[in-house]
Amino acid sequence: MSLNWPLMENNITREDLDTLVEFLQRNPILTQSENVREFEKEWSEWLGVKYSIFVNSGSSANLISLVALKQVFGAGGEIIVPTLTWVSDISSVLFCGFDPIFVDINPKTLSMDDDQVIAKLTDNTKAVFLTHAQGFNGLTDRLISTLKKRNIPLIEDVCESHGAEFNNKKIGSFGWVSNFSFYYAHHMSTIEGGMVCTNNEEVYQTCRMLRSHGMVREATNNETKLSYQNDNSELNPQFIFAFPAFNMRNTELGAVLGRNQLRRLDANNYKRQKNFKLFLDLLNPDKYQTDFNLEGCCNYAFNLILKKPDLEFCNRVMARLNKYDVEFRRGSAGGGNQLRQPYLRGVIDENEYKNYPVVEHIHFYGFYIGNYPDLPADKIRALCDILNKIQ
Repeated sequence: MSLNWPLMENNITREDLDTLVEFLQRNPILTQSENVREFEKEWSEWLGVKYSIFVNSGSSANLISLVALKQVFGAGGEIIVPTLTWVSDISSVLFCGFDPIFVDINPKTLSMDDDQVIAKLTDNTKAVFLTHAQGFNGLTDRLISTLKKRNIPLIEDVCESHGAEFNNKKIGSFGWVSNFSFYYAHHMSTIEGGMVCTNNEEVYQTCRMLRSHGMVREATNNETKLSYQNDNSELNPQFIFAFPAFNMRNTELGAVLGRNQLRRLDANNYKRQKNFKLFLDLLNPDKYQTDFNLEGCCNYAFNLILKKPDLEFCNRVMARLNKYDVEFRRGSAGGGNQLRQPYLRGVIDENEYKNYPVVEHIHFYGFYIGNYPDLPADKIRALCDILNKIQ
């Protein structure tokens, strides 16, 4: 019997495609235009922030956020990052010339352990770059208040956690800036795409320019434009480049998909939450971790973590998942412990990865399996029965 269970299914629906076809039949502008502006506005309203900037990927959102941090606060310094995250979070820190300071994760949220974050704050800390892993909330009152007291910016990576909440407020609305991804496998999709979100107008204006070659004309603040024009009177006002920057714009096509998907995001997230709770309720807690912190979570994946570091049992689990055609990823978010990756060789001590036992366990004995709105409950029951019978 095959469960035929991919990581994601039907995330771009027939309705989405029909909406896109209808849009194309109008012979519209396809580059960044009205729909991008409307998508940014609607996303800001949904999230509860003042400003959003639609870009071509979540990784671009990560990079623009770090470049903006460098522009506003200056070069150099340390940024505290998780050991379980996507590569672009850490590579953005490296590209911008900051030093990554790693911390282990909280096993109940897979996000950074706040005790370790606070312990590693110094006068040289430029920001804390927190990843809300796979739909879990990674914030605590203690962490927020400590960062506020010390005037240290919080950057939230919410690429995997659209709709998750902390204190009844959506995560991504707490930080100095936050990043989202609309990759195909996430809660909602523009195929490729991302969003940078903030309540800070200076960050907003900076990110708008960074998105489009650093061009001043992309700013919406007239004072910003006039300042650059007055200081550079010999230049064509349409072609003043404030920063060495990028082309990270998205298109009208992506925005049309995003606007259509946003309308059903909350309803789909409710289904995901029910699915994940059923999965955890049915799993054998003697074999698998089930005591996650579910308050405010909104998971696009089922987290399957072995209770004990048993390699033979782990191999049997993978063999059984493969037998029943259940797609999975070992190591959970980003492939496990980032400190084991070759891109960090020469950046950190070669044995540094050994100092983070929680993420090390996830690296070898943690998996994720797709959780999507159309997933039938009987499939979840069948999978849990299969997993529970493994000896």
